[in-house]
Amino acid sequence: MRTEDVLAAIATGLWRWDNASGIVTLDAEAARLLGLPARPVSLTEAAVRSRFHPVDWNEIDGVVNLAVAEGTLAESRLRIMDGSGRVLRTVRSRSKPLLDGEDYQLVGTIQEVAEPEPGTAARTPITGDWRRSREAFLLDAGRALAEARSTAEVLRVAASLSMPGFSPDGLAVFGVAGDRLTIIGHHGHDPGDEGPFSDMSLETDYPAAEVARTGRAIYLPTPQDYRRRFPSAWPLAKRFGRQSWAFLPLIVAGRTMGAWMAAFKHPVAFTPDERSVLTTVARMLAQALARAGVAESERELSLGLQRSMMPSLGPRIPGMTVAARYVPTGGGLQVGGDWYDMIQLPGGRVALVIGDVQGHDVRAAGLMGQLRIALRAYASEGHRPDAVLSRASRFLAGITEAYEGDDQTSPRFATCLYIEVDPATGTLDAARAGHPDPAVRTGDGTVLLRPTAGGLPLGIDPDTDYPTTRLTLEPGETLMICTDGLLETGGHDLDTGWARIRATLEEHDGESLEELADALVQAVHGPGSHHTTGPLADRREDDIAVLLLSRDSGVARQAPRRTAMTVAQAEPERIAAARQQLRQLLHDWTDEEQVDSAVLMVSEMVTNVLVHTDGDALLVAEVTCSPAGRRVRVEVADGSDELPHRRQPGEMASSGRGLVLMEMLAHAWGVDPRGAGKSIWFELFEDVPSPL
Repeated sequence: MRTEDVLAAIATGLWRWDNASGIVTLDAEAARLLGLPARPVSLTEAAVRSRFHPVDWNEIDGVVNLAVAEGTLAESRLRIMDGSGRVLRTVRSRSKPLLDGEDYQLVGTIQEVAEPEPGTAARTPITGDWRRSREAFLLDAGRALAEARSTAEVLRVAASLSMPGFSPDGLAVFGVAGDRLTIIGHHGHDPGDEGPFSDMSLETDYPAAEVARTGRAIYLPTPQDYRRRFPSAWPLAKRFGRQSWAFLPLIVAGRTMGAWMAAFKHPVAFTPDERSVLTTVARMLAQALARAGVAESERELSLGLQRSMMPSLGPRIPGMTVAARYVPTGGGLQVGGDWYDMIQLPGGRVALVIGDVQGHDVRAAGLMGQLRIALRAYASEGHRPDAVLSRASRFLAGITEAYEGDDQTSPRFATCLYIEVDPATGTLDAARAGHPDPAVRTGDGTVLLRPTAGGLPLGIDPDTDYPTTRLTLEPGETLMICTDGLLETGGHDLDTGWARIRATLEEHDGESLEELADALVQAVHGPGSHHTTGPLADRREDDIAVLLLSRDSGVARQAPRRTAMTVAQAEPERIAAARQQLRQLLHDWTDEEQVDSAVLMVSEMVTNVLVHTDGDALLVAEVTCSPAGRRVRVEVADGSDELPHRRQPGEMASSGRGLVLMEMLAHAWGVDPRGAGKSIWFELFEDVPSPL
């Protein structure tokens, strides 16, 4: 007895599926089980597919692919349907893929398995499965389309949709622009295939054009239907080899904005359930495209606003290099109140300005634009930095008074740092209104914060004074000024944020200012920023503006490391800033005890000036290199002619130890009279043990 006869006796059929040709060969028993006449037959893949439940066909495709990849058996249960959608029987298929290069043949058996009697309970599962599959698909599709933020993302989501039982393999989205119909995007076609359809009149005899005109869907289940209804367009569509097409209108708020085409390589009858799924997807697709269009318009508006308000850096400054970056916050319209500016002043001087208006919205951007123009006007009149900020504060307070009492448009303030630069000498005159202090990267890579005197943010008190601090940018040094977004973005406070930015400044090779600007932004917004989150619970986002100024020098790395600051009688709290400045200057000093000794002596020297004289203390600290090693020299000068003298303080005395400490801790020290006042100094050598 033949093997085929034995298998037929136990209701088991044989079948072979050639993946390369798409032909499925069935023996007589396999044909009977599929609801066909009981004789051997060879059919196309589409013909066999029409005999299976659509949900089961989608599942078997994944099973076969896994079996091909792993070289295992492909086993599945399949429901066989008749032409009216009724389940005839359930069969079990077991097959083995036979690989031939990239192609394969699937050879196996098909056998009927026991199920409830056809026509009774068997009819309920197909309806339930279809509905459950459809609902799950629509939920996933709706979620994915709702998350798309651009037209390109919407089209990518649409191309990835796998509909329950009848997934299209060709998609196109058409948009209406006046009396023209254009292709917005497509999937499943080769580049250039869209050419004949890319731009056409709405009166064209083409399904998408008719759908856009009438707002009614068109379903074409067979090529004959397409050729009969649209004979002039059929030759263009024929070459794609599709078997069924659906063209649906994209309608938003009662207006047809375009059409969506779904094309299938296998025949689709477009049953009421299938049409319902397609209609629902078209509605979601139209809404997603409309949202994406609005979002893209808002982004274009915000970018245009930024471009109009962000200035160019202007002509090159002789002997100096400038670089700047602006990064808006990620939310809303991506506009905010941060800005920077460079203003040409008389006599070859230049003003650098950076500021931050409260808020991240259009009103903040508008106030920023007004304030930037006002600052330019005051600077161009020749006012000094303190006068420029005082006038700007009165200006901002004046234009916001009209909004008092309105919760949504309450008065706002702005922080600002204004620096007047003399390129010839490197002198920087800085005035600060509640803004972060500037930082300087020295020629040897050391980074120091430069404390500057300041006042309240602009717009809070019109009568606030803004004292000026003078700094010097040495050859080879780089000045950095920024808004607080560079420091605080990513859950940082000012201290931890400064530590992150300081590390980036120190790691830079100092060659390219543009590369340094990019590195600072990457430290905050790049992939590495997720490994340097701050101590705060939330990853706060803020606008970022940063401005860099470097003084050119061919011997930058040989220049001494220096810091200077003034401690006024009215500001004894700046003694702490003086100690911090010295620690930063000596951040890489090898002997920590010497650093502690230097900080102690500076604190004592500055305090003595404030206590025993009526003037201010001028602190200058410098680190120099020589073949013998590094040396730090610290001087504190004042305007008093009275020289200090040694005293013998008692055990309980609260003063009188200054000179004693210097004699014990310093390698060298002294008091130098000057024409008006005196200078007290000490020196420490890095590789020499302390006198103690």
